[in-house]
Amino acid sequence: MGKPRGRLDIVATPIGNLSDLSPRAKAALAEADVIAAEDTRHTLGLLQSIGVSRPLVSLHEHNESRRVPELLARLQDGAVVALVSDAGTPLLSDPGFELVSLAARAGIDVRAIPGPSAITAALAVAGLPTDRFCFEGFLPARASERRERIASLVDETRTLVFFEAPHRIAECLVDLAAAMGNEREAVIAREISKAHETIYRGTLAQLVARSQSEANLARGEITLVVHGAAHAANRGETLQLERIAALLAKELPPGKAAALAAQITGARRSEAYALITREVDKD
Repeated sequence: MGKPRGRLDIVATPIGNLSDLSPRAKAALAEADVIAAEDTRHTLGLLQSIGVSRPLVSLHEHNESRRVPELLARLQDGAVVALVSDAGTPLLSDPGFELVSLAARAGIDVRAIPGPSAITAALAVAGLPTDRFCFEGFLPARASERRERIASLVDETRTLVFFEAPHRIAECLVDLAAAMGNEREAVIAREISKAHETIYRGTLAQLVARSQSEANLARGEITLVVHGAAHAANRGETLQLERIAALLAKELPPGKAAALAAQITGARRSEAYALITREVDKD
């Protein structure tokens, strides 16, 4: 009988509030033979807070290629390896892709332990369309490269989700407004699930102004959600939807008005609802 193959568990950990760690995630960490962590000191603190003690090895962007052969060998010898990042779901702007990809190719069982994610949390509270979205991670730090990347996304119709460093959020908002227009809707989700969680909503121009007047906006972990563009080929339909939404908003509750506007125009109900609530807010 051949020796049993191991298992790689991809474990989501809290992005702030430790109570968000699921019982299943805690069990997976406790049962692992070794935990591969983006920052072993950070993960050690998490383990101590939940009363778990397991061997730790580092796995980050600077050592992943060197570390993967060792972890693969342990997996092939039957070990259970848990992969965690500093916060949230591993591989989403975090290391681990090489390990997961090679483990899967080697026939290792790869199991997801779902849980917190700043991406889905921000989308859930943004109030922007979520039926189609794209995650762009961090925009480039250099201004010229950032503006080039933003320019490539101007006509993207899906809702856009970014991570941004607090010291760059103000200039990022300025660049987004310059490229996408002052009236594009956006939401900043800051310090999600932490004590100072704050949600900022408005147009890009309004958020630029707030970033220049509110120091707290540029503190902590930031996830930025931006409404997608109206497709150039559908601008006529968008104008029609806007006119119908404005009329229905005066006569019907927002939910009913959105459903009817979507039925008349063929638009997404979420898009119609966003337009109708905007009309209500104007009044």
